[in-house]
Amino acid sequence: MLLIYSSYINTRLSYIVATLLGESVSITTDKDVFKQHHGERINYSDESITENECRIQPFGLLNETGIDEQQISCRWWKDKKIFFETHGDIPFDIFSASFYLITRYEEYLPYAPDEYGRYEHTNSLAYKEGFLDSPLVNQWVAELGNLLTEKFPSFQLRVTNFRLIPTYDIDIAYSYLYHPLYRNVFGFYRDLLLGKFEAVSERAGVYSGSKKDPFDVYDWLDELHKKYQLEPIYFFLMAEKRKGKDKNIAPGAKAMHNLIKRHHGKYAVGIHPSLQTKNDTEIIKKELGFLLKAGAGKVTRSRQHYIRIRFPDTYRSLVDAGITDEYSMGYSDSNGFRASYALPFSWYDLSSETHTSLVIHPFCFMDATASFQQRVSAGQAWEELTEYYEKVRSVGGELITIYHNHFLTEQDEWIEWRNRYALFLANHFNNQMASASI
Repeated sequence: MLLIYSSYINTRLSYIVATLLGESVSITTDKDVFKQHHGERINYSDESITENECRIQPFGLLNETGIDEQQISCRWWKDKKIFFETHGDIPFDIFSASFYLITRYEEYLPYAPDEYGRYEHTNSLAYKEGFLDSPLVNQWVAELGNLLTEKFPSFQLRVTNFRLIPTYDIDIAYSYLYHPLYRNVFGFYRDLLLGKFEAVSERAGVYSGSKKDPFDVYDWLDELHKKYQLEPIYFFLMAEKRKGKDKNIAPGAKAMHNLIKRHHGKYAVGIHPSLQTKNDTEIIKKELGFLLKAGAGKVTRSRQHYIRIRFPDTYRSLVDAGITDEYSMGYSDSNGFRASYALPFSWYDLSSETHTSLVIHPFCFMDATASFQQRVSAGQAWEELTEYYEKVRSVGGELITIYHNHFLTEQDEWIEWRNRYALFLANHFNNQMASASI
């Protein structure tokens, strides 16, 4: 059993040790207990205690309280960026640096939000130092495991198994069907006046029954999930009022209820809190109530519409609404690893110095981000996703992807995105590897 010596034990240290190394690791402040321990040992202090130990010198962040601007400079170690340099068997405080990244420490500091109140990726240390595209903390932990194995040959780092978790945001369940009549009439004449005759023909075909609604890709997705043994999660936007970017069909519509019941019967379902919630617990509860009425049962998963997160308010409101698992840890304006981590972890509320029970599931790829923000083609996005697959697989992480049903249609604009998604799954999960250990 791995034992860590520290001159102090507090919530920050306990949290990051459990997150990185598992709950079975023990921490002691007793030097005699540490000396007499016959297993693997990490000395997390400013002085050597025994000859046979792995020593990590503290930087000091974990022994602080409050949130203060940190002066950070990075350098390379084993082809990886590091910061919070100290002296020891590794040249930096891996616990403090990991805590800084995973808790999103920098997002609690003052910053200029974008139009939706979000923290932009360009403000982050990961972007500025060029490691946003890597699960850096997982890579650090792997190097620490190698060092411990060198010193203690019987040591085995906690094993985590790679898995893909495909997720879908259902912002607009259908393109034409089940929307207000005035919207379709207006859309028909608008397209006609603009000379968009294919759209006019498509809308007419859907309403005549000769064509399927283009956003209705659910049967096709079912086939993929069955073929590759995938366990997806569907997040439904359930805004009470149609407003701004919240454009789904009415949450009380029979078609919406049927769609939700259909998916709840086979897959995990989550709430996609609308932009109108604005971290208001009561509105979130109301939208959860719409899911319940639609037959989804008690829903405890969520992902924010437009990835609208503001620490700590967003997560606090979700916890108060009964959410236990949150899937918004990523950027809307760039793909990559927002927390530099590719495994689920509990949220640490820095404002209250509390290790909460809310489990965060980070994602690293979203189709809309690749298309609208990064402005890449479907082929380039496929290459980026393939790189994330290799990186996450190498550290035994969870690869969480976000696709929207309207990105996977057979329309000319999106057919290549649809084909590339199917190709990605075929290339990497054709041997029944989807939800199994690798």
